[in-house]
Amino acid sequence: PSLSLPPLPPSFVLCPFQDSLSQLPAPQNPKIHLHKTKQVLSWEPVSLDNDTRPVVYRVQYKYSTSNDWFNVDISEAHVWVNCTKITSTECNFTPTSLSKGFPPHFNISLRVRAELEGRVSDWVTVPWFQHFRNVTIGPPENIWVTPGDGSLIIRFYPPFDIEASSKATFVYYVRYWEREGIQQVKGPFRSNVIVLKDLKPLRTYCLQVNAQLSVTEPDISRVGHWSSITCHETIVDASTELQQIILIAVGTFLLLSVLAGGCFFLVLKYRSLIKHWFQSPPSIPLQIEEYLKDPAQPILEALEQDSSPKDDAWDSVSIVSFPGKE
Repeated sequence: PSLSLPPLPPSFVLCPFQDSLSQLPAPQNPKIHLHKTKQVLSWEPVSLDNDTRPVVYRVQYKYSTSNDWFNVDISEAHVWVNCTKITSTECNFTPTSLSKGFPPHFNISLRVRAELEGRVSDWVTVPWFQHFRNVTIGPPENIWVTPGDGSLIIRFYPPFDIEASSKATFVYYVRYWEREGIQQVKGPFRSNVIVLKDLKPLRTYCLQVNAQLSVTEPDISRVGHWSSITCHETIVDASTELQQIILIAVGTFLLLSVLAGGCFFLVLKYRSLIKHWFQSPPSIPLQIEEYLKDPAQPILEALEQDSSPKDDAWDSVSIVSFPGKE
């Protein structure tokens, strides 16, 4: 489809292509750098062996629907940068606002030549470009994350501003994973506020955000770079934490009750066996034990001599017999 050009002011200078013989070497390796809103044409400088005077450069542009070339000159009403008779080896035509700059959906061609007083070089033309089609899209800017109750709230700004009438918009994707876990991707999102839900509380999650440029007319899709990896820990709100404390306390009480009841039941059922296990066996007095080891020793006589009658203690023993038993 044909593209309509913006109206040109009457004073706009048309610069037809010149096929004159070259008097100066042409600039080499012209390159277009398109990153976000940045638009820069650069080239290698022209050097002269026998002339120390500074070489200046002139940059021109044209739309793909026109055969006429125009100076990039700030003296014109709609041009925002001066790239005519400059000593720099680059022309920075990055727009200063959305209302200025080349239309992002137009095909633009640029060319540059060297000039030294009345001498000029051949024009060196750069292949046409379209900002929406060729731009390098960086990650979203100013990303900050707010931890929530089992969630992460992500806020950010788009990589660059887009005019509302350009039929272009950004969509966003989030890549996230629990530390040492499996990566997941969610999207597309059209809002610059994204909420990751159903996350585990008090766990650390790492994430990246990506922006993609989507243009409807013409149909263009440009994938941007992922942001740097950041890691954040989810939290638990007060009500959920209180519920967890209550559940833990109730569970602990029930477990202790079950253990106490089980122990009491075992004691009742096996009390005789437990009593047998913990009852200490009768012990033999030390003197009797020595006598049994060596009956020849006069231990009993010594005991009878050392003990006085008044100090003797006697135990009364009764023998009770039952009928039918010995």
